[in-house]
Amino acid sequence: MEKFQENLKDAIRSLQIADHMAYVTFPLVREQRLLLKIFDEIYKSIINCINAILNYEYLYKRINLYKSNKDNLQTFTEKCAKNYSLNNEQIKKIKEILEINQKHKQSAMEFVKKDRIIILSNTLKTQIIDIQVIKQYLLLAKELLMKINAKIEV
Repeated sequence: MEKFQENLKDAIRSLQIADHMAYVTFPLVREQRLLLKIFDEIYKSIINCINAILNYEYLYKRINLYKSNKDNLQTFTEKCAKNYSLNNEQIKKIKEILEINQKHKQSAMEFVKKDRIIILSNTLKTQIIDIQVIKQYLLLAKELLMKINAKIEV
């Protein structure tokens, strides 16, 4: 199995987990901290989708891969995104997801307030995640996966 196929399989699995948690588990238990786990699964799915595209394009010698994730992300946004019919808004949201995940990893603290998760950075800036935001990101991940499946022959 090629590397891009493994990435796609992992992306689909993470997306299924996130979708189930967002639409079945979360409404049942109403535990706000579950939003972070759902967000984490969406993040994994997006990362695996990006890696699948990069590995597929590299396999057919259309791009070069780098050791730096930042350089690879730049290659994805500049060279690959347009080929997969991703518009600027989708690219912006993908970067937003990656940025929120980075903030979450580095955050001093996070807490629940009125059905929201608030991530507090070291500079006391806040990032708010609620179920509406999660559902938007879930939809983005699904669209990304559909566009990849339309372009890549597995």
